[in-house]
Amino acid sequence: MNKEITLEQLASYETAFDGDRANRIAMDAVTKNGVNNAAMRFENAREMRHTFNISLEQGDITNQKQSGRCWMFAALNTMRFRIIKKLGVKTFELSQNYALFFDKLEKSNYFLESILETLNEPTAGRLVTYLLSGPLGDGGQWDMFANLVEKYGVVPKEVMPETAHSNNTSAMGSLINERLRKGGYTIREMAAQGKKIKELRAEKVSVLKDIYRILALCLGEPPTTFTWRYKDRNGEIKELANYTPQQFYKEITPADYSPKNYIMIMNDPTREYYKVYDIQNYRNTIEGINWVYLNLPNEDIKEAAIASIKGNEAMYTSSDVGKYFNRETGILDPEMYDY
Repeated sequence: MNKEITLEQLASYETAFDGDRANRIAMDAVTKNGVNNAAMRFENAREMRHTFNISLEQGDITNQKQSGRCWMFAALNTMRFRIIKKLGVKTFELSQNYALFFDKLEKSNYFLESILETLNEPTAGRLVTYLLSGPLGDGGQWDMFANLVEKYGVVPKEVMPETAHSNNTSAMGSLINERLRKGGYTIREMAAQGKKIKELRAEKVSVLKDIYRILALCLGEPPTTFTWRYKDRNGEIKELANYTPQQFYKEITPADYSPKNYIMIMNDPTREYYKVYDIQNYRNTIEGINWVYLNLPNEDIKEAAIASIKGNEAMYTSSDVGKYFNRETGILDPEMYDY
């Protein structure tokens, strides 16, 4: 057998392809519409229903647009659900841009601290290579949300609205990662030259100053104080009040609400069920908690989800939707496409 592709092989592939009329039809469909649109099973989409016997009043739909903030939107929506009930308003939205600003800043600090902790590791080694390959991204989960809220509080969306770069984070993320890689490399070079830890930490502070500047230019500076009032369902305008983001979080959310009052349950079939797992170094703040979850079978999670909704409690969920998901219909189904 030949190692290379021969002209005879190529001719046989062409003959086999052209000999099946279905290939020609499929080629026309896929080249015109794309493989997913061509392979979508119409009957599956038709069988799905979006009307449910239990629904919660949740306010207007939110949109993360071209960003990886699904976890942040979901978490803030569980919080605003409680606020909507407390204030008696039709809808309300918390600033996802405010949370994004501090998530990026904290992740940058966490990356640089990781560089300082791995100075004795080889630059070309697996650990340092991994750190430098992707200093930070948009992704996260509930415990990261808890870390941010407890430290920085929250603000209404109109106090720090979305920007071009919060709606589409790719260019901003690339700039931040480039600066962090350069900063990480510089710190390692300084350490190799025998610089003291005080000098290395001074360099870290300088890098974070640049990161803050990038974030402020792209997202706007986060408010330290603001004034706010709202109109309730009856049209009554409430008195204007002054807040810091931390005060707003403590005063506007119900007294019994805290992200720390919730646990994260997850279905991870690669690990043993009915055990709690703590994912090392998976957090955004140095002083915060890692990603911690209770691993349960899907049937147990379904029962918890139904109980949560019946109890009039909004539920944060995250799912692996990388495959078999149709964004237009909002349906995730392993049988959605007949490839």
